[in-house]
Amino acid sequence: MLAIILSACLTNDPAVCKDYRIAVNPDLDATQCALYAPPHFAQWAVEHPGWTIRKWRCTTVQDNDI
Repeated sequence: MLAIILSACLTNDPAVCKDYRIAVNPDLDATQCALYAPPHFAQWAVEHPGWTIRKWRCTTVQDNDI
């Protein structure tokens, strides 16, 4: 299974960072994941005020990692 891994830091304390996993459609390959990832960022940002996305990647994860 592919997932988007967002590395985000607190806006008020950039030294505090955390990785978040967002599941994507299991039919996507890594290239498609990268193409379809940006809309997930906006939704994630709305749901996590006070956090700033620093980097992201698409990668394979286990179901229990999501």
